[in-house]
Amino acid sequence: MNASPKESIKSVADAPSIAAANRSPRSAILLGAAFAAFGTAASAQQDFPLKSMLLMVPQAAGGSTDTLARTIGQRLAEVLSVSVVIENRAGANGIIGTEAVSKAAPTGATLVVAGTAIMAVNPSIYPKLPYDPVRQFTPVAIFGYSTSVLIAHPLVPAKTVADVIRLAKAKPGSIRYASAGIGSSPHLAAELFRQMAGVDILHVPYKGSTPGVSATVSGETDVMFTGVASAVQLIKAGRLRALSINGPKRSAALPGVPTAGESGLPGFEADFWIGMFAPAGTPRPIVTRLNTEINRIIGSEAMRERFRDFGVEPITMSPEQFGELLAKDTERWARAVKSASKFLSLSTLKTAVRISS
Repeated sequence: MNASPKESIKSVADAPSIAAANRSPRSAILLGAAFAAFGTAASAQQDFPLKSMLLMVPQAAGGSTDTLARTIGQRLAEVLSVSVVIENRAGANGIIGTEAVSKAAPTGATLVVAGTAIMAVNPSIYPKLPYDPVRQFTPVAIFGYSTSVLIAHPLVPAKTVADVIRLAKAKPGSIRYASAGIGSSPHLAAELFRQMAGVDILHVPYKGSTPGVSATVSGETDVMFTGVASAVQLIKAGRLRALSINGPKRSAALPGVPTAGESGLPGFEADFWIGMFAPAGTPRPIVTRLNTEINRIIGSEAMRERFRDFGVEPITMSPEQFGELLAKDTERWARAVKSASKFLSLSTLKTAVRISS
């Protein structure tokens, strides 16, 4: 019997491991069912061939990627009548969890929810990256673009981006900024800020956005660029101060917070996409069905409003369009790495770094 919607989202402790799932004889049966179920024009009326799915989130719980994975996962569980398990496997800027999925059986039962940094930037940052986003993955569906917010500990004497720039120039290296890891979206945003503002700020990477936000709340670090979803409740509670929304327009979740351009750094924008990928070789009918259902979920006005409350601008694409975006962004970041050594070179990235667990 399929799980009810209320029981459909489970913790990873209740689910078999990826390796165990791939060894299960049932995987072959379900794969065969996929072709049978989707082989005719009437396939849309048939049941989804899988009974359970594992969504890997290669980052800590509580961040924008995790929030979107759980939101979409819950709805997929309901519309497909499947059991959905969310597994957070953070570390090494998403490499650990993403590599695990790259080695999973291509049945559609194991997927990864990841963003620009993990899929489009890591190949240029890490010469020996243990997964190939293009050859080892199939794009399934994009969820949207996550806009970052610049947050500060309440005791930091800054209320605007211009204030942060002034402080950083007065005492180079004194402002500590948290990130979700070397090469992560928060790190890339901060490095772009550092370059555009012409300031020297100290990088303190953590294993995910949530630990980085916690460090900023405690005062261990001074500022952080993070997804709105990671910090919105803490901002509203007064435990963090929001200095800017780093996109082309203000966030519906924090309408009173100005854009970076309004707050002192015109032209600065840092938003990154988040989406779902399957291991290469996953049956095309399963990829198409997942894309169709996810696009339908995101297309509802209620879900679009919910996404915007998270600080995410929803967007829908076909798998082919998403693949084209991945290829374009991979090339764009490769050029950035090559041409702007002070922005993304490994020597710069690994200078003055303290890895915190």
